[in-house]
Amino acid sequence: MGKKIETPVLIIGAGPVGLTLAIDLAWRGVAVTVIEQRARDVLPPVKCNHTSARSMEIFRRLGLASKLRSSGLPEDYPHSISYRTSATGVELTKIPIPSRKDRYTETEGPDCGWPTPEPPHRINQIFLEPILFEHADTLSNIQILSSTEFVGVTQTETDATVTVRNLLSGETYDISCQYMIGCDGGKSSVRKAIGATLQGDAVIQRVQSTYIRARSLLENMPEGPAWATFSLNPKRCGNMYAIDGVERWLIHNYLKDDEPDFDSVDRDAAIRDILGVAPDFEYEVLSNEDWYGRRLVADKFRSQRIFLCGDSAHIWVPYAGYGMNAGIADAANLSWLLAAHLNGWAPASILNAYTLERQPITEQVSHFVMDHCMAMARQRMSVPDNITEDSPAGEAARQKLGEDAYALNVQQYACSGLNFGYFYDQSPLIAYDAEKQPSYSMATYTPSTVPGCRTPHLWLRDGRSLYDALGPEYTLLRLDPQIDVSPIMTAAQEQGVPLQVLDVDSDEASVLYPQKLVLSRPDQHIAWRGDAIPPDVSGLIDRIRGVYSN
Repeated sequence: MGKKIETPVLIIGAGPVGLTLAIDLAWRGVAVTVIEQRARDVLPPVKCNHTSARSMEIFRRLGLASKLRSSGLPEDYPHSISYRTSATGVELTKIPIPSRKDRYTETEGPDCGWPTPEPPHRINQIFLEPILFEHADTLSNIQILSSTEFVGVTQTETDATVTVRNLLSGETYDISCQYMIGCDGGKSSVRKAIGATLQGDAVIQRVQSTYIRARSLLENMPEGPAWATFSLNPKRCGNMYAIDGVERWLIHNYLKDDEPDFDSVDRDAAIRDILGVAPDFEYEVLSNEDWYGRRLVADKFRSQRIFLCGDSAHIWVPYAGYGMNAGIADAANLSWLLAAHLNGWAPASILNAYTLERQPITEQVSHFVMDHCMAMARQRMSVPDNITEDSPAGEAARQKLGEDAYALNVQQYACSGLNFGYFYDQSPLIAYDAEKQPSYSMATYTPSTVPGCRTPHLWLRDGRSLYDALGPEYTLLRLDPQIDVSPIMTAAQEQGVPLQVLDVDSDEASVLYPQKLVLSRPDQHIAWRGDAIPPDVSGLIDRIRGVYSN
């Protein structure tokens, strides 16, 4: 055992979740060390293809949204989802989504008009992650140790000692930290180290997934390009994602109930059926990316000074990037809590809110995803035999299947409910009132200032997004500038709580903000609201900084 490193926070895993957590902590002034098994020049697997609006809001705050949006597919490549008899066959329906060039100006379509300055972005992880890594690597208070694996951890009441191994030299050494976060994926060693177990549905589906290069595929698609193309035919159902918009594709073959494992299906034949191409069509297999669809949630997200984030805490069917985006939301939540404590304005008890807030949301969304997965499976199993038939009956079958596919899936790809509707109703940091948070679905939600809900977005009269005007920590939104807020500002100052006042000047404010005062947290969720300063301002400040008894 040689050297020893000391760091306030140690993150295990430099995927999108771990890097977002590191960057957000660094932005809040906390020094971070990140270890990652992969070498610096090794790209991640070609998996998550979608970055949600909520994640893009986080990246906007960190100064990364523009760079991410300028990467991925070509700027004029449509982000639409097309449902066809095969990739090169007849189109059944289309969910139109604009290219990144038109994302901010297009107003027609189900995926437009998002109540945010940052709508979703279709980008594969092989493009997203290097941007995050490069940015993190430039920050002076982030240290990234690549080609390094987690070996084990011990912890006391004051710190944790983590043993790691350099995979190139074989050297083993210790890292001392105040807090450690496992962002090390579905096979998380950190989860095992703290004795957490996954609970739920181990296998919902099996997907034979193949990453290919097919240089001539686009020219063989008479319906034109799409970000995602679903093939629905009685012989073989599947879908493919455009990775670079030129020649690289990720093809998912959904195995049937009587196909027990990945090797039970002829991969080449399945790919050709999904693509709808002849036996002599040429393509190159770049890698096999087979996966199981699961709905698993860890029974605990924390053990003393060790936390779980992202896939280490929950594994879902990876539709629409729900897993990665939920992990990024975990990271944004945990980051401000850790920073509040490490920067000295909140006691360690504030960290109890992480599990109380994120675990219930994880359970909620996991069921949304599983239910949608099962509905899609039922649709695949019910494709009519005459779907490709050139007849009135075949045309009627195609029209009906197209309508059903659109109705089922538009909620998945224009999922404003999952982005903006979820709320925290069991948090010790939130001052609840008598009104209940409005319910939400995958696709729908009601903007609300009920404590626990997302701070409703609006555009200020000066052209700024409300989110760009918020402070990095707590912001008191004042809808009536005549209200004297000095008592709450004084109470916050006495306890060292960073709090700024923002006078909201917006045409939308009277509709979205019925109360005159709304306290927005660092993660853009409502902590408190009212028409006047509460009598016990010190009690409110103590609550929002985690001083409570439980």
